[in-house]
Amino acid sequence: MTALTHHDLYGLEEYARIRPSFRARVMAHKDIRRLSLGDHVTLCFEDALTMQYQVQEMLRLERIYEAELIQDELDVYNPLIPDGHNWKATLMIEYDNVEERRAALARLIGIERRVWLQVAGFERVTPIANEDLERETPDKTAAVHFLRFELTPQMAAAAKAGAPLAAGVDHPQYKAECNPLPEPVRGSLVADLSET
Repeated sequence: MTALTHHDLYGLEEYARIRPSFRARVMAHKDIRRLSLGDHVTLCFEDALTMQYQVQEMLRLERIYEAELIQDELDVYNPLIPDGHNWKATLMIEYDNVEERRAALARLIGIERRVWLQVAGFERVTPIANEDLERETPDKTAAVHFLRFELTPQMAAAAKAGAPLAAGVDHPQYKAECNPLPEPVRGSLVADLSET
C-alpha cells in the first residue's frame, strides 16, 4: 500500500460535487472490512480508501485548502494504511447505554492488547496498539483504539494462498471469536497484502 499524497485528494469544490457517490462507495467498502467480535467490540480494518475518506471529510469539515494543513491531515491518517505485511484496524468498544459503557471501559482495561488475528496453521498475532498516543488510564480504557497486526512472510503467503483467517478477543472480562472470518472480510484483508 502506498501513502496518500495531495494528488490522491479531491479539491473542496470537486469533493462537494462527488461526495454522495464517493461516500456510498466508501460505506459499501467499509461494510466488507468490518468485523463484529461479540456484541460490543468491532474491528474496522483500514486501508487507503477508508483513510482517503477520513482525510476528505476532515478537509471538508474544517474547510482546509492550504497545502501545509492538508499535509498535516495526511500525516495523521497515512500511518493507518497497511503497508503490505500487516493489517491495521480501528477497535471500537460500543455500548448504547452511557452507564453501561462507563462500567465496561473500567472493566476492559488492556483489551486492545488481547485482540488477536490468526492465519490457519500459524500462531495468533496480537496487535501493536495505539502507536500515536496512550489511550487508557489506570481507571479505564478508551472506547476507540488503533491496532497494527504484523504478519510474517509465511503468514501472508498462506493467507494469499487461501488459508482461513480467524479473529477474537481473549480478555478476562470479554471473550469472543470469529472463526473463520466471513469470506468478504477475508478477501478484503488478503487484498491488503503485497505480492512480495
